[in-house]
Amino acid sequence: MGIMEKESLRRSRRNELKKIILETVKLAGLISVFVVAPNVVGAMAKLGIIRSPRQKDIVTRSCDRLVASGLLKWEERKLRLTPKGVTALHTLEARELAAQKPRHWDHKWRVLIFDIPEYRKGMRNKVRRTLQTIGFVHLQHSVWIYPYDCEDLITLLKADFHIGRDMLYMIVDSLEGDAPIKKHFGLQNG
Repeated sequence: MGIMEKESLRRSRRNELKKIILETVKLAGLISVFVVAPNVVGAMAKLGIIRSPRQKDIVTRSCDRLVASGLLKWEERKLRLTPKGVTALHTLEARELAAQKPRHWDHKWRVLIFDIPEYRKGMRNKVRRTLQTIGFVHLQHSVWIYPYDCEDLITLLKADFHIGRDMLYMIVDSLEGDAPIKKHFGLQNG
């Protein structure tokens, strides 16, 4: 295994550990590290992420890093997810869902249109960043496109960001001038 492959594997494991910890804290609300560790270690064992006699130390250090980066915070000797942590968790979940691409493209475009009011500009920017993270391509002002089914993911985003009426998801059979977009997604022969 080359240096780049090892680094990629290490980053992937670190992101998976981060996601497990953030999900555990999210589900439990306020939770102590002593409760987080066994839950996370159990999940890690099931996923085969870390095989080490020092797993609890690894989880504790990871929690400390998440606190230092502002994703978790201490509240009455227990951990709580911060708004920044919620956003990071959504991003990790979105990446995971987007990575689950089907083998073959069904020749349909998923078009997302949103019209979020100016007074919610921060939310609009958050939606844009999330769509970029997932892999959507910016087609026009507030119009984004993706070649694979992502309806469940968009439903989650609408619910999490409270923008249900401000966002429209469409499945389009044909799109004029889609050659550059096909090229971007590697679908020239698809």
